[in-house]
Amino acid sequence: MEQFDEDSLNDLFVKVTRLHHRRVVELLEELELYYGQPPVLFALWERDGLTQTELAQRRKLTPATITATLKRMEKAGWIMRRTDPEDSRVSRVYLTEKGKNVRLSVEMKLKQLENETFKNFTTTEKALIRRFFLQMEENLKKTCKED
Repeated sequence: MEQFDEDSLNDLFVKVTRLHHRRVVELLEELELYYGQPPVLFALWERDGLTQTELAQRRKLTPATITATLKRMEKAGWIMRRTDPEDSRVSRVYLTEKGKNVRLSVEMKLKQLENETFKNFTTTEKALIRRFFLQMEENLKKTCKED
C-alpha cells in the first residue's frame, strides 16, 4: 500500500484542492459571499422562487444546512423567504435586487479562478485534465456509499 507522503498523488491532490478552496474563499470574500452561497444563487438565477426543499435537493444538502445557509443569506440581503400563497407550510426563496445584481461579479470571480488555476495549460492539457477528473469522479462514485 502506498504511503501517504508528500510525493503521493493523494497528497498532491489534497494540496491542490485545499489551495483551490482557499482561493475561492478569498475571491468570494471580495463580494461578501461565503463559500456555499454561490450555488444557491446559481439555482435561484436559474429559477427564482424555489422552495427550501427544492434548494436542498438541488444542492444535496440537509434541511438544517440549507436553513442555516438561507438564514445567513437573508441577513446579508441576498435573498428573501416568503410563505407560499397556496400552501402556508411551504417557504419559497426569492432573490433580492442585491442577489440579482451580483451575478456578473460572481461569474467573473469564478472565471478568474479558472484562469488562475489553469494558467499555462494548453487546450489539450485542459481536455486531458477534464477527462482525468471525470474518471476520478466515476471511480469514486462506484466506491462511495452515498452520492
